[in-house]
Amino acid sequence: MAHNPQGPGPEGNYDPAGSTQMFRAFVDEQPQGAARQAAPAKSGPGAGLIIGIVVAVAVIAAVAWLAFG
Repeated sequence: MAHNPQGPGPEGNYDPAGSTQMFRAFVDEQPQGAARQAAPAKSGPGAGLIIGIVVAVAVIAAVAWLAFG
């Protein structure tokens, strides 16, 4: 069997850097906003979508005006 300088593999408990314990602590902790109630969902499209549509229509109108004018 090959020599592993970092200790046993997944079947062992040795973790020289402690990264497994830090990862588990990160995954297990509750998010800061978990106790607060979630914000209500928006019922319509976002402002970015509306602004994007307005800009697209303005660009198309400008191109048509230059092409036919």
